[in-house]
Amino acid sequence: MPTRDVSETIQARLKRDPELCRLTLRSALEELLDGEVEVAKAMLRDYVIARMGYVGLGTLTGKTPQSLARMLGRTGNPQTRNLFEVIRVLQEHEGVRAKVRFTKRTVKEAA
Repeated sequence: MPTRDVSETIQARLKRDPELCRLTLRSALEELLDGEVEVAKAMLRDYVIARMGYVGLGTLTGKTPQSLARMLGRTGNPQTRNLFEVIRVLQEHEGVRAKVRFTKRTVKEAA
């Protein structure tokens, strides 16, 4: 019996769980801020496919679905301006707004 691709499983869960969508978006932003761009793009890719698809995102951003798919793809290298435009639109879509909060790092985190 073949197993489902992990992304398919995640996308199916995102389709039916709005709270998971918000948490995924938040986690993707945290990963970006931590320098984990590939992880963040994978999370954003799953989110976009599950919630609106590249066509829907293209309508909201004014970018072609193909361009968005390349941008968030495994080998994509999005320009900062484009990536933050996508993030802005996704926040609007979820009805949330990200805020950055600085906290002091512990010695354990710095190591």
